[in-house]
Amino acid sequence: MLTTLAQAADGATASDARLILSAIVGVAVIIGLITWLKLHPFVSLTIGAVGVGIAAELGAAESVAAFVEGFGSTMGSVGILIGFGAMFGKLLADSGGADRVVDTLVGKSSPALLPWTMALVGAVIGLPMFFEIGLVLLMPVIILVARRSGQPLIRIAIPTLAGLSAMHGLVPPHPGPLVAVSALDANLGLTLGLGVIVAIPTVVVAGPLFGKLASKWVDVPVPALFETSENEESRRRPTFAATLAAILLPVVLMLGKAAADVIAAESSSPLKGLLDFLGTPVVALGIAVLAGIFLLGRGGGMDRPAIAKSLESSLPPIAGILLIVGAGGGFKQVLIDTGIADVIADAIKSSSLPVLFLAWLVAVLIRVATGSATVATVTASGILAPVAAELSSTHVSLMVLAIGAGSLFLSHVNDAGFWLVKEYLGTSVVQNLKTWSVMECVISVTGLAGVLALSVVI
Repeated sequence: MLTTLAQAADGATASDARLILSAIVGVAVIIGLITWLKLHPFVSLTIGAVGVGIAAELGAAESVAAFVEGFGSTMGSVGILIGFGAMFGKLLADSGGADRVVDTLVGKSSPALLPWTMALVGAVIGLPMFFEIGLVLLMPVIILVARRSGQPLIRIAIPTLAGLSAMHGLVPPHPGPLVAVSALDANLGLTLGLGVIVAIPTVVVAGPLFGKLASKWVDVPVPALFETSENEESRRRPTFAATLAAILLPVVLMLGKAAADVIAAESSSPLKGLLDFLGTPVVALGIAVLAGIFLLGRGGGMDRPAIAKSLESSLPPIAGILLIVGAGGGFKQVLIDTGIADVIADAIKSSSLPVLFLAWLVAVLIRVATGSATVATVTASGILAPVAAELSSTHVSLMVLAIGAGSLFLSHVNDAGFWLVKEYLGTSVVQNLKTWSVMECVISVTGLAGVLALSVVI
């Protein structure tokens, strides 16, 4: 990867080379501040982001403005989801609903089968749902399954995260694949079908198989999140059906919006408008919290003061997570505003590499540089659109999947998702690089291998 960036820099102007070098040094500085000087990630990301902007000649004031813009936009989307998700997760734990789900999963699965079960759960939840929402909904289940089963946390978490992430990058109706489908004029149904075919072996390899290896590399204790007291454990629990209904409610709402977008994309009917509103991620998860108050809180025998205390106590533990995730979004915005994505794209788009591999590589480079899977997908799709016009319908769909796989490669310190996973699981930066970041690389490379294999036979 660094060799490719260096080659891009060799063929670029001095200004372009400065952008690439600034980004590489900026990432290294952030990692050094966190791991060597032990600075809080929020402070380190802020220093690194502004420093990169200044080094790339974006301007001091402009760098700060870009950081603030990225922080604000991330908090306006992911931040609200994290807040609602924390409330829902704490209610799920305090009511005994999470214990009910965990007991069912652990009771129905042998220790050897449990990681595979969690991979399936992650994939099913991840099919219609944004990664961040799936993560905050499933994190209580991940932590409690690890605690109850006695298996290593990473052994349980990686398969679940792999299912969520693979679906996010490879299967419409997620935003990234939908953008690529539109930009490349691909067949949505064909892309969806091929995406599922590629995603299944990808989840298997990056989930249960890699999770077994990763748990040997990194051994971290199960976080103290979502713990319940003895009184709460002895209180009656909501039924499994009520708990499952509460968890799946936002999934169903967002799936309804996605189906309406596909079936009646141009419709302006009141029903379409209602589905669009209810399926908006923030609205869907907000409704899940309200429904959880009745299905989980009241269903678990909690009175109004207990429910209020549960919701209130859910927010202080995530304050640090919110600041770190927001700072990651700010760093990403600084990198985008410097124009580094355009530099990388221009440097390699005239390459003679095979077209599907080239599509993956363009997305990889932009993803690593900016930390945004969506930016990588949008940019790569724009670059490859003229090439896609000359391909068959099947290979255009495969190009969408190649771009989606590339957009997941190497989540690191400029990706808000990196910090979200790190803080929830309680890993260090290095441990998160060895588990979460490597898992994303495995998903990306395995997804590319699946795309190339399909391109040979269809």
